Amino acid sequence: MGDLPAARSNPSRPFEHTGVDFTGHVFLKANKGRGIKTTKGYVCVFVCMATKAVHLELVSDMTASAFIAALRRMAARRGTPLHIYSDNGRNFLKASKILKEEYLEIQNVVNTECQGAISDMGITWHFNAPAWPSAGGLWEGCVKVFKYHLKRVIGEQKLTYEEFSSLLAQIEGCTNSRPLCAISEDPDDINYLTPSHFLNCANM
Repeated sequence: MGDLPAARSNPSRPFEHTGVDFTGHVFLKANKGRGIKTTKGYVCVFVCMATKAVHLELVSDMTASAFIAALRRMAARRGTPLHIYSDNGRNFLKASKILKEEYLEIQNVVNTECQGAISDMGITWHFNAPAWPSAGGLWEGCVKVFKYHLKRVIGEQKLTYEEFSSLLAQIEGCTNSRPLCAISEDPDDINYLTPSHFLNCANM
């Protein structure tokens, strides 16, 4: 087995290096009640490359604009990532192009005194090779864990947008509470390291 890439092994703040992927579609109800029309939605999975912390965002479709909105919500709570890693989905490619154009526009509008302050705000996007799906094993694994919890909590039940968002927050908390290393066999030793420890330290 080869060495882990630098983004996985070097210390960094949570979500500075972020992997991203979409799950398959989920069904959302317009409101509560029986016989209510459902629409498709998707879950955008953000995973920190260094701490394996997970952030889940519910989106209405797989367009670039919907992804950018999800990215902005994630950045507002977790901090703006400096590097994003993903597969070659068309929405990711277009979102990367839009972000680069917006960043260049900001640099042209803001005066030279402020350009130094925003020079570190640009996001560098790294795409996997088109025929190399195993390169995204970290976020594909998080998608698998998410689906594991989702199917066992709701089964075939349809939820509203608010109910689904609440469920995502609970699954996110559960996923971020998993141990990152082997737990001691001593029954009195209940201390273990989780992704939540890194997130809580970053927010202090």
